[in-house]
Amino acid sequence: MEKIALLGLGNVGALAGVLLKEAGFSPVGFDKTLPVAKQPYETIELDLSDKAQVKTALRRFDAVLSALPYALNPLIAEVAHEDGLHYFDLTEDVSVTAKVKELSKTSKTLMAPQCGLAPGFIAIAASHLARKFETIRAIRMRVGALPQHPTGLLGYAFNWSPEGVVNEYLNDCEVIEEGQHKWVSPMEWLETLYVNGQKYEAFTTSGGLGTMCETYLNHVENLDYKSIRYPGHAQQMNFFFHELLMREHREQAGAILTKAKPKVDDDVVIIHTSVEGQMEGRLHRQEYVRSYYPKLLAGKSRRAIAWTTAASVCGVIEMVAKGQLPSHGFIKQEEISLDKFLATNSGALYREER
Repeated sequence: MEKIALLGLGNVGALAGVLLKEAGFSPVGFDKTLPVAKQPYETIELDLSDKAQVKTALRRFDAVLSALPYALNPLIAEVAHEDGLHYFDLTEDVSVTAKVKELSKTSKTLMAPQCGLAPGFIAIAASHLARKFETIRAIRMRVGALPQHPTGLLGYAFNWSPEGVVNEYLNDCEVIEEGQHKWVSPMEWLETLYVNGQKYEAFTTSGGLGTMCETYLNHVENLDYKSIRYPGHAQQMNFFFHELLMREHREQAGAILTKAKPKVDDDVVIIHTSVEGQMEGRLHRQEYVRSYYPKLLAGKSRRAIAWTTAASVCGVIEMVAKGQLPSHGFIKQEEISLDKFLATNSGALYREER
C-alpha cells in the first residue's frame, strides 16, 4: 500500500496528506475546490459526489482516505469495494458505518471506518485499559474539542464539521447499562468532571462509541460515551434545539451555530477515559487523561482537533501498511494496540501532551 487517494482537503484532510507523505506514502489530494495554500503533494479538482468521476480518478491507487462530510462516504466506500481499494474514513455516523460494515463482508481489501478521534483513538485508549482487567464494571469514554479561552454562555467554537456536531446532539446514543444494550437520548446523563483542576460537564452524544457496544456486550456492565463541554453548555443547546425547535431544521441550525461561534486557533482536545473492575482480585479504576494543544507541523500551526484526527487515521494506515493489522475485512478501532499505534510516525504525535 503506497498510493493513497485523499478525498477532502479541509483542515484535517490536507494535514493527513502531509502526515502520510512524511510517513513514506504517496498521497494525492482531491476536492471540488482546492485549498488556497499549496500542499506538499499533488492536488486535483474533482466532483466527489459524481461516482463515475470518482471511479475514474481512483483507478491508479491502492487505498482511499475519505475526509469528506459523512453523507458522501457511502459512495466512496462503494467505489473502494468495487475496485479493490483499502478504505479509511473519519465518520461518526452510525448508518454510514453500518453500510461500510456490510460491504466489508464481501471485500478483498480492508474497510476501516471511524478512524478519527472519537470514534477512533478514544476506543484504542479505552480498550488498552480494559485489557488489564479480569472483569469490567464500567468503561467511560469522554472527549471534548474546545476553545482554550471560551466566551459567552455556550463556551464553544465550531472547529469541525457543523453537520457532525448537530448529528451528535440530536441522534440517539448507544450504551450498555447494567449489562443491557440500549439506545438513549442525546444531551442527557449530565455529569461533572475535572481535568487539571478545570471544571467541565459531560453528556451523552451520538457516534463516539463506534463498535464498542458490539465488542463489549456481555463483558461489561456499563459502557457509554459523552462529549466534554464547559459548564452550562448542555442547558443552552437543549434550549436551542428543543425549546426553539431547531432540531427540525438541522442544516439551518448548523449555519446559525457556526456563524455565532466560528473557529478559533487556540483550541484544546481533552481525552478522559476510565475503566473500573476487578484487577488481581480487587476493585480498581484506571484512567487515561490527556489534554492536547495546537502543534507546529510542516512549518504551520495546526489546531488540536485537526492534528489529533489526522494523526489517528494516518497511524492506522501506517499499521496496515506494516502488516500489523488485517489486510481485508472490517477493522474495529478497539482491536488496535495502543503501544503499536503510538510507535507509528503519525501516532507518535499523541505521545506529547500537557
